Amino acid sequence: MKLPGYYTSGEFAKMAHLTVRTVRFYDKQNILKPSYVNESGARFYTDEDFARLQQILLLKYLGFSLEDIRNMTIDDSDHHMLKNSLKLQLKLVKDRIEQMQMVAKAIEDTTNAIDNEQEINWSQMLNLIHLTNMENTLKSQYENATNISARINLHRLYTTNTQGWFPWIYEQCRIKDNMNILELGCGNGALWRENYSLLPEHIHVTLNDISEGMLRDTRREIELLEQAQTKFDFNAFDCHQIPYEDESFDLILANHVLFYCDELTDVLREIRRVLKPEGTFVCSTYGSSHMKEITDLVHGFNSLITLSADKLYERFGLENGALLLAPYFTNVHMEIYKDSLMVNQAEPLIEYILSCHGNQNQYILDRYKDFRTYVEKKTRKGFHITKYAGMFICQK
Repeated sequence: MKLPGYYTSGEFAKMAHLTVRTVRFYDKQNILKPSYVNESGARFYTDEDFARLQQILLLKYLGFSLEDIRNMTIDDSDHHMLKNSLKLQLKLVKDRIEQMQMVAKAIEDTTNAIDNEQEINWSQMLNLIHLTNMENTLKSQYENATNISARINLHRLYTTNTQGWFPWIYEQCRIKDNMNILELGCGNGALWRENYSLLPEHIHVTLNDISEGMLRDTRREIELLEQAQTKFDFNAFDCHQIPYEDESFDLILANHVLFYCDELTDVLREIRRVLKPEGTFVCSTYGSSHMKEITDLVHGFNSLITLSADKLYERFGLENGALLLAPYFTNVHMEIYKDSLMVNQAEPLIEYILSCHGNQNQYILDRYKDFRTYVEKKTRKGFHITKYAGMFICQK
């Protein structure tokens, strides 16, 4: 018996212009499970299943493996998560177009070199090999963009401080005309996009990230702003070795970056080297109580879940940051961003949890609907989350 609002495997496949065999294959691979299976084993799908199918087919079209697709899609059709997924997919398509244009140019350059020089330019051939082996880079970029978007979105929607994090950071920096500025680990460039109208007319900002893909996204967003290209440069490098001359910058920023550095002393030494005399270094981090309620929440669902393998605040946090900075800078003082979150919807909180770098997907994705019901109950009357974040402002 067919239920109202459900499609048989055959109907679902026909509407999607797929074969029934393909739909069954996605089921066996745990990529697209039916919404309902009756006692006789017949499988049925709903309109909401088309949202997941759309993600699957797009990622497959872009060249991702089935294992990648399994890890990159979520079985949820809530409009908030679906819209966010579509935005990220659009970014992924634009990146693929840009990369294919780079490949096309590299092929043309290599071909022209062979025609003109009558021999193979092996350095160009090596560049072509690198450009045509970009699937891992694209996957990493997609995941990074997804994670950053999820984190920022939760704070943006539910912060109790009316002055947002990025406007607060900008205010502390006291940016003036003619400054030369470097931001290490700029992420998606939110600090500059949100405060662009406040920038002095004559400044120069170099934005850095170790991920070339992330930096390309940031460049694309910032260059949409009026005259942004005259104020900003973009340079992908590892901050353990900063490729600039001594005493180059008036202001250097590192927003939630230092606790990711393998050799923090090397990074701080490099920052001091490229900072001008009496220049300012601003670095943000968080403390041990930051977002602790989220950890308690997931432990209530499954005590085996670990949202982060490392306690990053132990590497560089509000409790120990001043001591770590003291050998390299003078007048180190701490400013606390007074804030908390009051979350009354499940979806953004779930997105945040899934964006963490721990083992949560291992325990949540197979029981996603149960987890969503669990979080919905916790957020129904408002879910309070402690925030303990701030920055150190240092002088050379």
